Amino acid sequence: MKKFFSKIFNWELWPFNILYAPISPVWLWYCIKSRSFWFFTPSNPTITFGGMEGEGKKEMYDQLPHDLMPLTIYIRHTTEFNQVLRKIELSGLQYPFIVKPDVGMKGILFRVIENENELQQYHARMPVEYIAQEKVNYPVEVSVFYYRYPWRQKGRVSGFINKELLSVVGDGKRNLKQLAEEHPRAKFRLEEMEHRHGKSYERIIPKGEKYFLSYAGNHNRGAQFTNLHKEIDKNLLSVFDEISQFNKSFFYGRYDIKTNSIDDLKKGINFSILEFNGAGAEPNHIYDCGMSLRAAYATILQHWKALYKISRYNNKNGHEYWPYKKGWDYLKEARKHFKMLKKFD
Repeated sequence: MKKFFSKIFNWELWPFNILYAPISPVWLWYCIKSRSFWFFTPSNPTITFGGMEGEGKKEMYDQLPHDLMPLTIYIRHTTEFNQVLRKIELSGLQYPFIVKPDVGMKGILFRVIENENELQQYHARMPVEYIAQEKVNYPVEVSVFYYRYPWRQKGRVSGFINKELLSVVGDGKRNLKQLAEEHPRAKFRLEEMEHRHGKSYERIIPKGEKYFLSYAGNHNRGAQFTNLHKEIDKNLLSVFDEISQFNKSFFYGRYDIKTNSIDDLKKGINFSILEFNGAGAEPNHIYDCGMSLRAAYATILQHWKALYKISRYNNKNGHEYWPYKKGWDYLKEARKHFKMLKKFD
């Protein structure tokens, strides 16, 4: 009962549809003004569906500076396992590395692979193409929300957060199950925790040892965010102006990045881009910073307005809105794909 009321009075724990329902008429108004249900599709013209949903990671990686990306290979789920091992060997990828679906979201089926046996188990279960990617060991993980109006040379970094992955620290007395049940975020995800870590539940975690409950830096996977808005400056903006203009077609979205330090990131050194999320990117700097629901809505609406203006301008300059049927069929398939991934996760 206590958990139930905690969820009711903490808007950050509300399901997506409930959280966004009160402001959904604004989204509908942008559809009406654009005369297109898919008004956002020209926002990032070279990403399928504008990057709203269902786009592949390979598609995104191919349009970013390759020297800023982790070593990545693409694996078909139908490939014989010995050929998978051969491909990994030829690429130079070393254990541990991470794996995730090429078309995925919300950290679903994201795993850290420690050895060949774990890879074989993952490959045997995967129903879709996936990527194997170098595990970037920089100590700091951040998200940077960036948008740029196409008629301007400089954009805006509207959000900057630090991510702390969901983890517990042992005290040498309590087992993993007890630590998870008492963790302020993990306690709301106990079914998921048991599914992932049930085999280790009785283990006493040594004092001071950090045990990661999730390696996915997503709010819906329990990651803790720290707002770094005071760190946003002209140096940070300059870095992301340059990255986002690499292919001349990234105007709106969020970068997930690992870096050696915030100062290095501002200098444009010692960092790696993990992902870029386009029109579907949530301004995740609304979370974990004590923001009121009213302020969170204002932030979301500010970003929707920018998304509309960017899309409208690009449409007037030759990038068509998707037809209704094309968008509906695409979205239906994307959600069918996502539902299947959740089942396998």
